[in-house]
Amino acid sequence: MKKFLLLFILAANFVLGQMPDISNVWLNNSKPYVGTIGNKGQELKLKINIAEQNKKNDQEYFVSGYSLVDANYAKFEGKITISKYKDAKKQGTVFGEYELAEENKGKHSGLFKGKFVYHFKWNKKTEKIEEQHIEFDGDWKSYDGSLEFKTHLKNQ
Repeated sequence: MKKFLLLFILAANFVLGQMPDISNVWLNNSKPYVGTIGNKGQELKLKINIAEQNKKNDQEYFVSGYSLVDANYAKFEGKITISKYKDAKKQGTVFGEYELAEENKGKHSGLFKGKFVYHFKWNKKTEKIEEQHIEFDGDWKSYDGSLEFKTHLKNQ
């Protein structure tokens, strides 16, 4: 009986400890993330079209979409990985890292890499998120290594 009870407790902890699937958060209500790239604050738009939770690691999401700087449009694929979660009564914060690889189309394509912070307010009555703010801070580096810029993006 004791072994059964111990097994039950371990199974319950495993089920309750899993990260819920928040793939739709990264889609940003079908709106692009808007921000800047480089020292002169050139406008950068990044739109995530597909986001799927990794079935083997529930802290990781596979994403794809496109980036746009001036007339430079590039498709990308990559991952968003959650590293830490803080929960308060009415709000929560999720921390992590991202890496997005653009398709290689020459000098103006490369790799986005950095950290993100996701803040949200939780309505206990409706059991829904009321406000959410997502910021991606990092770097973009061209594949040939000739260009490297700081990036900052946030949801609208």
